[in-house]
Amino acid sequence: MINRVLLLSASAGAGHVRAAQALEKAFTQSGIAREIRHVDALEYTNKVFRKLYAQAYIEMVNSAPEVLGWLYDALDTPWRKERRRLLVDRLNTGPFRKMVREYDPDVIVCTHFLPAEIVSWLKAKEKLACPQAIVVTDFDVHAMWLCHHFEQYFVALDETKVHLEKLGIAQDKVSVTGIPIDPLFAEKKDRAALCSKHGLDPARTTILMSAGGFGVGPVEHMLQSLVEVRHSVEIVAICGKNEELRARLSKVVSKLPAGSNPVKVVGFTTEMDEFMAVAELIVGKPGGLTTSESLARGLVMVIVNPIPGQEERNSDHLLEEGAAIRCNNLPVLAHKIDRLLGDRKRFTAMKAAVARLAHPRAAFEIVERVAGLVKG
Repeated sequence: MINRVLLLSASAGAGHVRAAQALEKAFTQSGIAREIRHVDALEYTNKVFRKLYAQAYIEMVNSAPEVLGWLYDALDTPWRKERRRLLVDRLNTGPFRKMVREYDPDVIVCTHFLPAEIVSWLKAKEKLACPQAIVVTDFDVHAMWLCHHFEQYFVALDETKVHLEKLGIAQDKVSVTGIPIDPLFAEKKDRAALCSKHGLDPARTTILMSAGGFGVGPVEHMLQSLVEVRHSVEIVAICGKNEELRARLSKVVSKLPAGSNPVKVVGFTTEMDEFMAVAELIVGKPGGLTTSESLARGLVMVIVNPIPGQEERNSDHLLEEGAAIRCNNLPVLAHKIDRLLGDRKRFTAMKAAVARLAHPRAAFEIVERVAGLVKG
């Protein structure tokens, strides 16, 4: 039994936090830890640093993705810029370091590279002795994830493991587990019952549209293209907490001509696993967590406008494995989906590729291996 587990994330994008929440849930359900604490590391930094770190990222995603892509590539220089970055991070994380030492955990699991880097430094200075595990939350590994003092990396793909080994990480310190997702995604669901619950037609192919990551304009065009699919489909547009987006899409739906494919617009929901359980396709951006959830539910992905950098690399892996198609021009989105749905042999092969990549119990596997680190 582990006394104290410290899960460290950072709210620079939702994926890192969701991965830590999934691990928290898996630790709780496994019953192998007396106390589990999940901390957003940015909450223990000064306001200026926190705003720059979190909000600047979100603003670049929304208004200057090409700048984000340039930064991603410019900083992807393994072992070369770590001292400068560590100096900046140390100057802004005094309260965070104090919290970690005072909590005195038996093991630390990081789902973001900022806390992982600081914990590595504390271990190097012998101010912290507990094992550290690092969970990479994308399918590729960026140089900023690299640390000197840790016990285990958990990654999504065999290729990512090989990449880390080529960068000097010992083979036995990298485990291919998949990205941790909510344990709900490992539970089998009755599609007919869920269709009835959510007012969906079980005879139609459900297409999930993950709309929350898009700005003004593309979402409307994407929806208008989807309703032109000639196959018998039903579209579920998930807007998340963006009420303005929900209102805009509802307005688009109200003006659709009679006989169009039906559309259900959904705002914030805690039942994403259920909507994924009834769907066969998901249209959206390939973020690490959303992609992992989709794979766990057996969904083929239609990638639209991936963010330059990590989402582009996630996209490359999915396309190479045959688990996704990509649409670069929204006017042909319906055409590409019709081609896919009309070729059952191809679609079945893609579903098989999705199944090979899926790790629905990744969170539990990581928890089990982390427990082994403490025993060791």
